[in-house]
Amino acid sequence: MTNQNQNPEVIVIDRSISRSNFIKGEGIYRAIVKVKAGFMTTVDDLGIQANWGKKSWNKGIDVFRDFKKGALQSIQFQPEGTNHWLTVFAKVGTKIKLIDDAILADMKVGDINQNWSNTNLYSQAQYTAVGSKTWACKAFVKNI
Repeated sequence: MTNQNQNPEVIVIDRSISRSNFIKGEGIYRAIVKVKAGFMTTVDDLGIQANWGKKSWNKGIDVFRDFKKGALQSIQFQPEGTNHWLTVFAKVGTKIKLIDDAILADMKVGDINQNWSNTNLYSQAQYTAVGSKTWACKAFVKNI
């Protein structure tokens, strides 16, 4: 049983993926991305930087979905009221090394199949374990 302040139980059968539980409450996100020229750069939330009066990345999954295949390397989260940045997603090559449970709880099969099918997130055994049948199903939370 979950309430609005709790994430549903996340099920990950691949033990090589380390998990964190840093995303709690409000905060801001930034991404480390690899550009076409081959170097890394930091991308802050465009909504904040452009003074739109609101964030465009309200959840970690919003950052995860916002970049082209292969560009996103890392996501960092700064909890409201702190000056500390916490890594909530990290990859090395095609291996996801770290991901936060809040991102996993929101991730759908389509998110993985679209841009991350060459990584260790993609697994038919994982989809079966949570009862996923379509791209719209959750990939790491039981589908009822």
